[in-house]
Amino acid sequence: MTSKIKNQRAIIDRQEVIGQLEALIASAPPKTQRRGLTLDIFKQAFQTGFDEVRRRFEAHGQGSETVRENCFLIDQLVRLVHDFAAQYEYPAGAATTGQVMSVVAVGGYGRGELAPKSDIDLLFLLPYKRTSHCEQIVEYMLYMLWDLGLKVGHSTRSVDECIRQAKADLTIRTALLETRWLWGDQALFAELKRRYRSDVAAGSGEEFVESKLSERNERHAKLGEARYVLEPNIKEGKGGLRDLHTLYWIAKYLYAVTEVGELVERGLLSGDAANRFAKAQSFLWTVRCHLHYLTGREEDRLTFDIQQEISRRMGYTDHGGTLGVERFMKHYFLIAKDVGDLTRILCALLESQNKRKPKLRFPLMHRAKKIDGFRLEGNRLDVTEDQDFEQEPIKMIRLFHSALEHDLDIHPRAMSLVTENLKRIDNKLRHDAEANRLFVEMLTSRKDPEVALRHMNEAGVLGRFVPDFGRVVAQMQYDMYHVYTVDEHTIQALGLLHRVEQGVLAEELPIASEVVGTLYSRRALYLAVFLHDIAKGRNGDHSLLGADITLKLGPRLGLSDEETETASWLVRHHLLMTRTAFKRDVDDPKTIADFVSVVQSPERLKLLMVLTVADVRAVGPGVWNNWKAGLLTDLFHRALDLMSGGIGVERREARVEAAQNSLRAKLVAHWSPEEIEAHLARGYPSYWVSFDAASHLRHASLIREAEATKAPLTIDSRVITAHAVTEITIYTGDHPGLFAQIAGAMALSGASIVDAKIITMTNGMALDTFVIQDASGAAFDSSSRLAKLTSNIEQALSGRLRFDRELAKRRASAQSRTRVFKVPPRVLIDNKASAGHTVIEVNGRDRIGLLYDITSAMTRLNLQIASAHISTYGERVVDVFYVKDVFGLKVEHERKIGEIRDMLVTALKERGLADPAGEAKAPRVSAAQ
Repeated sequence: MTSKIKNQRAIIDRQEVIGQLEALIASAPPKTQRRGLTLDIFKQAFQTGFDEVRRRFEAHGQGSETVRENCFLIDQLVRLVHDFAAQYEYPAGAATTGQVMSVVAVGGYGRGELAPKSDIDLLFLLPYKRTSHCEQIVEYMLYMLWDLGLKVGHSTRSVDECIRQAKADLTIRTALLETRWLWGDQALFAELKRRYRSDVAAGSGEEFVESKLSERNERHAKLGEARYVLEPNIKEGKGGLRDLHTLYWIAKYLYAVTEVGELVERGLLSGDAANRFAKAQSFLWTVRCHLHYLTGREEDRLTFDIQQEISRRMGYTDHGGTLGVERFMKHYFLIAKDVGDLTRILCALLESQNKRKPKLRFPLMHRAKKIDGFRLEGNRLDVTEDQDFEQEPIKMIRLFHSALEHDLDIHPRAMSLVTENLKRIDNKLRHDAEANRLFVEMLTSRKDPEVALRHMNEAGVLGRFVPDFGRVVAQMQYDMYHVYTVDEHTIQALGLLHRVEQGVLAEELPIASEVVGTLYSRRALYLAVFLHDIAKGRNGDHSLLGADITLKLGPRLGLSDEETETASWLVRHHLLMTRTAFKRDVDDPKTIADFVSVVQSPERLKLLMVLTVADVRAVGPGVWNNWKAGLLTDLFHRALDLMSGGIGVERREARVEAAQNSLRAKLVAHWSPEEIEAHLARGYPSYWVSFDAASHLRHASLIREAEATKAPLTIDSRVITAHAVTEITIYTGDHPGLFAQIAGAMALSGASIVDAKIITMTNGMALDTFVIQDASGAAFDSSSRLAKLTSNIEQALSGRLRFDRELAKRRASAQSRTRVFKVPPRVLIDNKASAGHTVIEVNGRDRIGLLYDITSAMTRLNLQIASAHISTYGERVVDVFYVKDVFGLKVEHERKIGEIRDMLVTALKERGLADPAGEAKAPRVSAAQ
């Protein structure tokens, strides 16, 4: 190890440190001061070495060198501390047999690799029993190393104890596999190595391999099975350093090798595989060193807030419409995929070399069964000859098809051969009718296509067979909304579509589960889900580009013209339903009419509904919730009604009359006719068509009680468990500033507004409904939090809350991860989306009180808000407001539109627009809406 380190004395000069220690002893300081002075010498040596190693890393950026240099530094310090303790603190004269000790590095440190902030694991090896002298040395060393700020794990054992515990505990067995002599008695260390090989490793290879692979699988399950999680753990996650170390442990345990290169010398591993191993390890070590240096701690999670800085330090720049950080993370994910390939290769090697062979052979009984031209070993498909894929490349497609159809695993040997023959998947094979038939059958299989497609993707086959898909393999989006890379998201969406079709998600996704069985264009739907994000990461609208790709790919795959056109339409419009449901007022008849004009048919509506559900649900954990499900369901039914000639086309007056008659029938038993008619007169037509019958009844009761008691403010809350939201209804005197005050109070209470309906009654009272959630996307249902929210609203409306000051405090104390992202502020003003309102869409980076800032700005612009639709996508907020001007009309004057745009962009950029002298006045809906 040390021979590879250049200019070792610049890291630590052993003789110089010894000279300093000898000079200290010669000066004969008081014993009470000697330890502190000794510690200062060691601290200076350590800090000088640490800084030198870091300087070299920042100059050359090679993590594989840095971990060796850090190891060298600690080796020398451990030896120096040991010698000082033995020579000056606890001299023993001639050591007896019982006083012999060996200092041994174990674990990763034993392997000769040490990241800047990693733990140091030491074994103090004794011949047979502990002596007071050895305990004194060990104790002195440990306290000195701890005082240096090092994290030291340690054990003190005899050889017999090591062997006994290694047999009983897999963790100890693995740690002792990587022992390295540091200092002390070498014969004792050699005895440990010999005993480990003969008493522990011999005859237990198969058990060790199975245990380590099982351990790996449990680790993956704990951290998230997907290799392409966008904030990966580079040590413990799938495809990370620990996976590479697992391969190394297995090879070392079985073959007693000291490095991967020895496997090549023995003909057990190809030179190409060994090179990939080295490149993967070097890249991962470099990233880990950057993480440790940047965070100043043992940090292994590659979080969003640090990805950008590491990508910059590693030289990744923005290029071709792709951010440098996205290019860096794509490289990381491809490395993780390489680690998966190496795992398969080595597993195949180990199985072929170490599988138990039966003592007796009966040729007729053990003749390998064949399926579709493949050999069946146990429940795994394998090739019959190593040249199968070279001679018939189509067999690489058929392998996955057969495995899916017969519910079989694929043998690691066959997967390794696939990897070696990927270049044979060329244009000829891509346009082979049989190959495309097999692929489409997998894509649309009644069995789970996710399994086959993931295996194809991990083997590299999917990206070669569909090159456009290959472009999005490991493609990340640098935001907090998307959890997986594009290819992983797509494959998960296909798996969700399959489960919807199987009916296993009927309770969670009822509408999609209900309509999926009535579809005529099933193959088009599966192709659309496969291709909906195929053009992500290119310059241009990925929906439009993806639709064009679909038109070209459909005929190649054997789809009919009708299926291809339907799939292309779905890809082009795969965001239409979420944009309409989450960002538009579905109570506005024009919203539904515009949506239906694009969708046109019930079949397309159903297809779009199922695709949308699969797409949103596959974004990541916690993204799908009952509130979003409710919005999509509402849009689906309203559109279907309009297509079917139902209530959506009734005259507005008829709908108002029907709503009033329904409420009249419910109130007649307890209200006088005069009370009923007075209440019905309070609502403008827009009120009666904006709420359902149950809401009308609740509002009637709330308003009656408020009017009877002459309460200046009435607040009602109800938790809607099915939608994971809380509905807050506020009845109070209408005045400018009301929306902003309520929004500010909710921000200070930790509530997120996801939807709002703003109504002014004919008596001048405001009846505002807010749908809120907590920060985690759950219903705001805690009684204490609701009480706090009510108190904040009361204080806000009475003028006792100073929002500028309180929100500034909240923002200053909040540790928001959104700060790392840049979201350019954008304001879109649309006078075509609604017949009676101007629609304003505001995009910006999320922050505490943003809605308050926006609505305060709208007040200054004399705008009146009829409804608000609030959506948050990770760090990005998309808020849509239906507004009118002070006269109750659309805003159509160009100068006014420009003024609105400029002021709202300023609101998005600045931290609050509240007037310190008097709170900002919020917009209101006009009385004649």
